[in-house]
Amino acid sequence: MALTGRTALLAALGSLPVGIVAPSWMGMLAVNAPLSLAILCDYALAAPVRSLQFTRSGDTTVRLGDQAEVQLSVVNPSRRRLRAHLRDAWPPSSWQPGADPTTSRHELTVPPGERRRLSTVLRPTRRGDRKAEQVTVRSYGPLGLAARQGSHRVPWTVRVLPPFTSRKHLPSRLARLRELDGRTSLLTRGEGTEFDSLRAYVPGDDVRSIDWRATARQSAIAVRTWRPERDRHVLVVLDTGRTSAGRVGDVPRLDAAVDATLLLTALAARAGDRVDLLAYSRRARAHVQGRAAGEVLAAVVEALTPLEPELVETDARGLVAAALSHAPRRSLIVLLTSLDAAPVEEGLLPVLPQLTQRHTVLLAAVSDPQVATMAGARGTVDAIYEAAAGAEAEAQRRRTADQLKRHGVVVVDAPPDTLAPALADAYLALKAAGRL
Repeated sequence: MALTGRTALLAALGSLPVGIVAPSWMGMLAVNAPLSLAILCDYALAAPVRSLQFTRSGDTTVRLGDQAEVQLSVVNPSRRRLRAHLRDAWPPSSWQPGADPTTSRHELTVPPGERRRLSTVLRPTRRGDRKAEQVTVRSYGPLGLAARQGSHRVPWTVRVLPPFTSRKHLPSRLARLRELDGRTSLLTRGEGTEFDSLRAYVPGDDVRSIDWRATARQSAIAVRTWRPERDRHVLVVLDTGRTSAGRVGDVPRLDAAVDATLLLTALAARAGDRVDLLAYSRRARAHVQGRAAGEVLAAVVEALTPLEPELVETDARGLVAAALSHAPRRSLIVLLTSLDAAPVEEGLLPVLPQLTQRHTVLLAAVSDPQVATMAGARGTVDAIYEAAAGAEAEAQRRRTADQLKRHGVVVVDAPPDTLAPALADAYLALKAAGRL
């Protein structure tokens, strides 16, 4: 039996000795029979909690930053009116910091045999699956002196998808892609490796583009135009080891890598390339392979949504072996990892030739803009020390990038908010140069 605040108030007013408002309600029955009888009657008239029936409905997916609404239906099968306080418990990350915590608490009255529907609004702060915990009900008697309390498990899962904030950059990159593909009025000469069409020669054309057989069949000189090859293979490899857990600003590096992956996937699929995904730390944690162009973005979103960093050192040899098994023919391998010196020099560089001798490798890393701010600090002794530390960190990062470039790797190093468009630009540059 749960005693209410009203019972405590009566005790304070002298209707019940304060000493007996205690864990043992049996003592009250002997000391103050009238009030104790009222409490027992109130408890007996409270609707039972165990027999309540619950069902859920509502949103099952939501993008990070948006809100989801989940309905909870409560059926009172008993013959007593339900007067209750109800708490629909969800994980703390289901609400933004500072949000009103009472959004999951409800007051309701359900007559016998009837149903009521409650709504809980969620605004998650992290990707992944948010699962309902338990519904706790405190059922009061008509006098409000005593209450029954119990909990029910009512399963429901809301999957929080990545926000894909970089999709605003997609239209401009698709326009550049159309230029490369020759679908605009201006054809780019001499770029690409796939034959597009014939046209008349104009001064300035590369003589190597002249089609002599076509020229022999007509009176004018004909030249071939080219466009970047389609149906190339792009393998995106996400390093989900400990370095991906480092936070830059308010988000982990992995979240910035996920956003860049989504923009690149959308762009490459529209370009007609086949896109696969591999997430790896010491084991393959997610993969998408062999999906059609119209399905691959949704599959990648589904695979990346529950992915979280693992606080282990990434097995570079295992990562390279897994990438080679997913890319049996010449491909563009996009590796989203760290540019920290130790993981690259000790882990990646010794096994990198296995990738570069067969594939074009593009490495993208998230840089911390705070380091550049530190490097430019002046004015105080502490600021000078910060500037020296920032300058050293930037120099070390450049040395690591130069080592990778000497192995033929294309390096993209950008802050979280510009990593996605920078990676898309590097992909388009490789396509324009015919390296895909």
